[in-house]
This record gives sequence, C-alpha cells and structure tokens, in this order.
Amino acid sequence: MKMHRLCSGNHSNLFTTPQGRRDFLQVGAMAGLGLTLPNLLKLQAADLAMPAVESYKPIATSIIHIYLPGGMAQHESWDPKPFASPDYRGPFNPIKGVTGEFVGGQFANIAKILDKITLIRSVTHGEAAHERGTHNMFTGYRPSPAIKFPSFGSIISHEQGPRNNLPPYVAVPNMIAPDQGSGYMSSAFGPFALGSDPADKGFTVRDLAAPKEIDAKRFDRRRNLLSAVDEHFRTTEKSDGLSAMDNFYQAAYKLISSDKAREAFNLNAEPDKLRDEYGRNAAGQRFLLSRRLVEAGVRMVSVNYGSWDHHSNIKGAFESQAPQFDVAFARLIKDLDERGMLDTTLVLVSSEFGRTPRINSTNGRDHYPRVFSVAMAGGGMKKGFVYGKSDALGGEPDENPVGPEDLARTMYRLLGINASKRIVVENVRPVDIVNGGRLLNEVIA
Repeated sequence: MKMHRLCSGNHSNLFTTPQGRRDFLQVGAMAGLGLTLPNLLKLQAADLAMPAVESYKPIATSIIHIYLPGGMAQHESWDPKPFASPDYRGPFNPIKGVTGEFVGGQFANIAKILDKITLIRSVTHGEAAHERGTHNMFTGYRPSPAIKFPSFGSIISHEQGPRNNLPPYVAVPNMIAPDQGSGYMSSAFGPFALGSDPADKGFTVRDLAAPKEIDAKRFDRRRNLLSAVDEHFRTTEKSDGLSAMDNFYQAAYKLISSDKAREAFNLNAEPDKLRDEYGRNAAGQRFLLSRRLVEAGVRMVSVNYGSWDHHSNIKGAFESQAPQFDVAFARLIKDLDERGMLDTTLVLVSSEFGRTPRINSTNGRDHYPRVFSVAMAGGGMKKGFVYGKSDALGGEPDENPVGPEDLARTMYRLLGINASKRIVVENVRPVDIVNGGRLLNEVIA
C-alpha cells in the first residue's frame, strides 16, 4: 500500500505489524505441557569455526533507536537553512540552540539540549523507496534479492544475548517493518513486541504473566515435567536442537516468573510528574518506557513514532507531531543524564531518508535520499557536536558524507561488537556483520 496518497509506487505499510506469530509466550497448550513457544528467546547460533576478530570493550551497554518512519524532513528538523529563500527554508523559522547551531522551528526543547547530542548532517544513500530506505537504516545493508539481512537489534541479540532475564531486543510498541526483524537469522533473535501502545489507557504487555487459573505450584509442576521430557529425548536422541529448545524454555520461564523482569514494563511505577514531563502521548510514554527498559537491562529498544511522509502540507503535519517528539526526546536525554545513564546509553534518531530541498506544489517535500540527517547522543558520542555538512540548500553532502554502513559500524563499535565479524548463514555461508563502511572516529568522544 502507499504510505501517502502522493507517493509513487506501492509501499509496504510500515505502521501495522504484519506478523502472525505470537511475540511472546502464553501459558496455555503446547504439547499438553502448558506452553506455546514463539521463537523470541530461542537464542541459538551455528557454532562453526570462524576467523577470530579483535574484541572491544563496550562504551555503551544499551541503545535506544528512535525511528521516525516515512522520511523526516531535514530542513524542518536537524538541518534547517535559516538564510535560504522560503521555498527552500520551509514554513518555520529555525531556532538557534545553546551551541549556536540551528534546529527546526518546532524543536524549542531540543534546542536547549544541543550541548548533549551530536548531529550528523551528511547521511546519504541511493534508495528513494520506503521499503529499501527502511532496510538500509535498520540493517546497514542495501537490500539484496539473495539474502535478508538482520536488523541492528537482532545482531545485538545474537552477539550479546539476554541480561537480567529480559529480552535483549524489544520493539515499542510493535514491529513496523520486516527489516526490523532477524533476517537470515533464526526468528529467535527478532524483537519482543509489546503488542500495545504505552500511551494507551490501561496499557499492559501481552502474555507477560501466566493466566490467573495457573497458580505457582501448577506452573512449577509443568516446568519440571517439561524438563523431564526434554531430558528423555536429549539422552535418547542426542539432539543439539532439543538442548537449544530446553535453553529457550528455561529463559522463557525465568522471564514470566521474575517479578523484577516483569516490573521493567510497568510504566505505572514512574512518578506522575515525570510521566507528565515526557508527555502523556505516544512519543512521551514510548520514550519513557524505553528508558525504563534499558535501565532494567534490555540491550536494545527500537521505538517508532509518527508518520513523516509529508508530500503535502508539511507545516500542518509537523505542527501535529513534532512538538510531542520535541518534548519527549529532550526529556529523555535529560532523564538519562540525571540518572547517570547517558554515558552508557546510546540514543540514535533516524528515518529512512530525507525530503527534497525545495517545497513542492502541494506545500510538502518528496522522498530524497541524497542527503539527510540523524541525531545521536550518549554512549560514547561527543556532546554538542556537528559532523558532516550539506550544501547551502540542503541538496547534497558538502563535507564528510556518511553511509548507513558507516553509522552501523560506529554504533556496533560503541556497543563493543566488532562489525568485521562474520556470522554463518544456514551453516554454510559466512556474512559480515557490516560489509565495508568506516568507523566514524570523529564523532566518538
């Protein structure tokens, strides 16, 4: 389907979750033992000999990836052109931030925290279709007809595994595109999606607790019975797959039986004042929950907000969405900083591409991958820094072009993952975590 009525060509709908599989487990009816098992926690990988690569000490211990689907306009956000003519500058007057740099006219709160973030204004790739641009910015790879590449979160899940009985990779509120998934890896490494929006009244995470009719004794009895069955098959069949399945069961049981793990998803535990400061809306509550999850031990939270495919009426579209984002993002950065978490939590804000430098005939901007911007903060990034530059009209990179593979390699390095490592696909073909790209040493503190 089309993302916007003026888009050319059909695009997959990034705002619905096409998956039919359950994103978590429910205590119910699997082989009579009381469990259905999605692949969320089946953390297994091929154990084939591969060349050793240098290991890195992580600077960031977790990442929040805020994704703004549709293609956010750089002129109205991170790379305004205050001295350009109105048909390029757009409908808003840019705001000068605390560092002297300008941001979009709807980013009044972000302007006050520019001294805590890095802006990269020279991101570029060649994909003007939503699906292909989304793939680039979730994986660091151009799409290929031969192989489906895994998302950042799936690589992190594969390489670093769970922590504190929590899923290593969580999507808030849901997956918005297949490119957010596990690609050539087992779906075990895909994200755990909440299944509902944290901004909704009565928000709960589906399948996080056992049904009321199953008490603790019954739960433990089923767990012990399952272990006995698995042990029988493991000793008689000598199956590595059964051993891996047993590990998955154990991880799943730990999550639903751990009060601390379940509490990570409890937004009601946050003070009302803080929830108000983030904003009682989609951006505010999603970003607040993301902070809560990484604080509890989730390695990567992928959170999406809004629809930024503004082919027409970009003024009205930004006025309806950008203020929520502005308040929530600024509060997230300050919240992480106040808690002493900013230095170890990497925050990345991206979109699939930018928008055309000139306002079109319907007062919007069209798809434009030739130059756009991302924002990054914390987790080893420089503060109050701008890297790269677009030309005077925002139409081409003018200095230091940055590709998705450069961003991916740098992100992995900050997380302690060597992007040169090769992962085996279907026990046969080794694939680089990132193919090419360069480490952006200039943006690392």
